[in-house]
Amino acid sequence: MFRRIGTTVVRHPVWTIVAWLIAAVAIVATAPSLPSNSDESSFLPKSYESIKAADLQERAFPSAFTPSAIALYQRTDGGKLTAADNKDIARITTELGGKHIDQVQKVVPGPPSKDGRYSMTLVQMDSKNAGQPKQADAAKVLRDDVKQLAKGTHLDVKLGGSAAQTLDQQDSSKRGQALIGIGTFVIILVTLLIIFRAPILAVLPIVVIGLVAAIANGLIAYATKLFDLQANSSISAILIVVLFGVGTDYFLFLMFRYRERLRAGDEPKLAMVNAVDRVGEAIASAAGAVIIAFLALVLSTLGFLKQMGPALAIAVGATLIAGLTLMPAVVSLIGPKVFWPSKSWQREPDNARFAALGRGVRRRPALTAAVSGIVLVVLSLGTLGYKATFDLAAGSMPKTKESMVVQDQMQKAYSAGAAAPTDVYLSSTDGKPLDKTAFAAYARKLGAVDGVASARMTQVNRDGTTADFTVTLKYEASTDKAIDTVGRVRDVAHADAPDGTRAVVGGMSSIYKDFNAAVNHDYRTVFPVAAVLIMVILGLLLRSVVAPWFLMASVGLGFGATLGATVWIFQKGQGHSGLMAMLPVIMYLFVVAIGTDYNILMIARLREEAREGREPREAAGMALRHAGPTVAAAGFILAATFATMMLAGNSLLTEMGFAVSFGIIVAAFVMAMFFTPSLTALIGHAAWWPGHGDRVEETTPGTGSAAHESAPTAGPDRDSVAGRRT
Repeated sequence: MFRRIGTTVVRHPVWTIVAWLIAAVAIVATAPSLPSNSDESSFLPKSYESIKAADLQERAFPSAFTPSAIALYQRTDGGKLTAADNKDIARITTELGGKHIDQVQKVVPGPPSKDGRYSMTLVQMDSKNAGQPKQADAAKVLRDDVKQLAKGTHLDVKLGGSAAQTLDQQDSSKRGQALIGIGTFVIILVTLLIIFRAPILAVLPIVVIGLVAAIANGLIAYATKLFDLQANSSISAILIVVLFGVGTDYFLFLMFRYRERLRAGDEPKLAMVNAVDRVGEAIASAAGAVIIAFLALVLSTLGFLKQMGPALAIAVGATLIAGLTLMPAVVSLIGPKVFWPSKSWQREPDNARFAALGRGVRRRPALTAAVSGIVLVVLSLGTLGYKATFDLAAGSMPKTKESMVVQDQMQKAYSAGAAAPTDVYLSSTDGKPLDKTAFAAYARKLGAVDGVASARMTQVNRDGTTADFTVTLKYEASTDKAIDTVGRVRDVAHADAPDGTRAVVGGMSSIYKDFNAAVNHDYRTVFPVAAVLIMVILGLLLRSVVAPWFLMASVGLGFGATLGATVWIFQKGQGHSGLMAMLPVIMYLFVVAIGTDYNILMIARLREEAREGREPREAAGMALRHAGPTVAAAGFILAATFATMMLAGNSLLTEMGFAVSFGIIVAAFVMAMFFTPSLTALIGHAAWWPGHGDRVEETTPGTGSAAHESAPTAGPDRDSVAGRRT
């Protein structure tokens, strides 16, 4: 199949390129826009209690005031607000309401802080558009107008709240994407120049993958709209890295094989056909493992991850097709001139360093396995200190953004839980009005919960069937203490609800608690499903029952080492209260899927060496010698591109960038190069049971190297690793 693809593409390179260009123009021109949402509640299913509470609030209290934006005032000298300052604040609030800004429904004065240094203006917006670009636009107008109205006074005013957070997140995302894009291009360009010393070849993958990225983004926008998935601006930054990092890996596999066939004397077009023939299964199996791992995210209960899974799968799928069609077409059209001005492609290097490493693995496989395994285990110990944080908005932008500054100042100026109170909604089960005489006793029971600062009944709906009890916690909404407290509030609210009533608990802390439960659900479902599916791919590819088990065990150990190192760096080293709650799920999929790819590349080469008659230890050493350079080059580029996410300036992408890049380094330079080959050497022939894929292949008269070259090999061996060609 792959030979037929290669032959068709090489015979018609111009038409192949034209087809891609037409597809790009059509998809980009017609694709819908991809909105962003930072509202945590929108990522949860309706079955969770916090979402039920939000729905009940909309039905029972449709006109309830819920501020989407908060203008926070303080004096420029930091002193207490004077009577004149309060008069200015009242004037600004009135004039702001009179501007009738789109999306703004109501503007009212807010309470002053207890120390008299702060006051607020509260702005209510249309709740149907929460977290959407419309409200970000409204927040931009509000921010400009309120600052303009405060000119000439002694007031310093900043705009915060959910709408302002959406605005700041968009701005931060655009800046982060630009930095990530520039960093990714520079890394790919410089690294390929060092490897091949050919400017055309260094620029080519950036241009080709850029075209693929445009198509992938359009297809993702279609899928998001078609399946009504949640979108988040952070996904765009991740897509840049996945597309260019994985795409460059596939480009490397293709070019290493193309160069090898040219060295063997193939005519240029035949060399590309043979390259696609041999490398096609390598790219397809590698992409298949990644796609399946990403698609496992559709089992997630979180909208963010449920959208991310198909989005990344689409991106990798588009890259896979490009790796088998567009890349070969472009390179075959250019021919050997793609390597200009370097002449090194004409001769085969010795790979002395990797040969020495291979000899070490061959002589002492037990020591190599033990040392590399101990390193992974020690790093994995950091997972014992793992803690999660759930504030997606705060995690997706720097703390210096205006809305984050307002959030921090409000927590200091007002009680920690006052900025995001918890609401207990008590409803009649029979449709009759509630017994108001029971309200006081119920509020006292809620107020007596450990961690609650106060509790009071604030409003009853028009029919008298639902009452809202506002519960103020002693802790900031996203902290572990607040989440634990809201769990106790739920217990009391449910257990002590008067006869004929039922209670649901809402508010941000309740959302974070459900967010935590959803992530834990994903750990129990996404992790094992992804692992089983990848093991099935490994079993089919390697024709072995034994190999998939120890390959997945080594990758799992790599995941533990990666999470442990991330905990030590960010929680212990930088003092973060915890890691973003979704990080382990995302990291698991990247590290497991991509780590499995590098393991496949190495063990496939090991199998190839064994088929040539070498014993397990010698085969392991030769595999490292020949496959090591390709794994190192691909691993370095992919790790470096993911590391560019740390330039985004927000904790979510910084933690993700470090974790995934570190995981890839572990997968390429510890697992694939040392742990997996040494472990395979120790297990010996039993590693390939029941297929015995390492046995010497029988040849029939008339077959030989030439005949062998014309047929694709089983597995991604020779080309995926391209050992002697680097």
